[in-house]
Amino acid sequence: MGSNRIRINLKPGKEQSLLRLHPWVFSGAIHKISGTPDEGVLADVYSSSEKFLGTGHYQIGSIAVRILSFTPFENQFEFLKSKILSAFELRKSLGLTENPDTNVYRLINAEGDGLPGLIIDFYNGVAVIQIHTVGMYLVRDLITDAVKEIYQKSLLAVYDKSSATLPYKANIDPQDGYIFGKNADNTVSENGNLFKVDWMTGQKTGFFVDQRENRELLRRYAKDKVVLNTYCYTGGFSVYALKAGARLVHSVDSSAKAIKLANENVALNFGQDSPHEAFGADVADYLRNTKQKYNLIILDPPAFAKHNKVLENALQGYKRLNARAIEIIEPGGVIFTFSCSQVVSKENFRKSVFAAAANTGRKVKILHQLTQPPDHPVSIYHPEGEYLKGLVLQVE
Repeated sequence: MGSNRIRINLKPGKEQSLLRLHPWVFSGAIHKISGTPDEGVLADVYSSSEKFLGTGHYQIGSIAVRILSFTPFENQFEFLKSKILSAFELRKSLGLTENPDTNVYRLINAEGDGLPGLIIDFYNGVAVIQIHTVGMYLVRDLITDAVKEIYQKSLLAVYDKSSATLPYKANIDPQDGYIFGKNADNTVSENGNLFKVDWMTGQKTGFFVDQRENRELLRRYAKDKVVLNTYCYTGGFSVYALKAGARLVHSVDSSAKAIKLANENVALNFGQDSPHEAFGADVADYLRNTKQKYNLIILDPPAFAKHNKVLENALQGYKRLNARAIEIIEPGGVIFTFSCSQVVSKENFRKSVFAAAANTGRKVKILHQLTQPPDHPVSIYHPEGEYLKGLVLQVE
């Protein structure tokens, strides 16, 4: 099945998860490898009884293969293009590909779109690629060619931002930069709100695309409210709150760069005299010391847990953060609270928030249970892909 492939046979009984279409093969399930197992090569995976199970990228680590296809394929370019086209058609059906009010969305969401290790966010003509596996990195030119074919003239540039996300032990020297095109306009529109996106030096691919629908929901609650947006980053929730007619909005982030971005985005939409102020401060310190009365608080911290070893610490962190917000919010106030940690389940997150509420003794109701939008799909066979979870709480 091609020269640059290896063949993997699993131990007896270890094929069950693949038969259930879960896309990961763990190293402990492997019986033998035939061929040279260079990181990133295609691996055809077979059961102990020689039944074909799937083809994916081989990697060194506990997850040894991330399956791309459960049926055989030969031509990698045609395979990638068909997957990317399928993802594009989904976004088109969601009304995202030709929407003048929203020209920023996720095109490829890794396992959710059947392409493990690959993220592509689309920013008003610029596709920003972020790659997490060597196998995907080795075919980034094929990925770029496929995206160019699908978008035609509406694609201005492709920027690769993978230097910080690839396995550090891999023997490659990834450099961020344009694969196609050049520096393009970095102003995007989301639900009619304008944002400057820094895909070169910003977090992730430059903007938290996954909060689009939750920001839109916030608009329903923000009119005439005094709003606190913590971990504000680019000021997304702040802009939506101001658009809704909030009386006052405070944005807080420990990063000076984030504060600058938030102020720029507020000015881009409202000029210099909006009821907004940004503070460069540690969020926990700010919540501990503030005397301001708020009736809408957004808690959108970075991932408190990247892996299971620190899960308990993360849950305590969410508990402390939410307890302080519940303590200080005005009666009748609303809290939008999130976790983007993949290892924190919906149940664990909810238990943390429950414990926080119980410690304060205040009455708390759940108004909404939030997740990621449909351009961040989750494969039903890979529930680990549901990383964003949120609650909208009312505090009496």
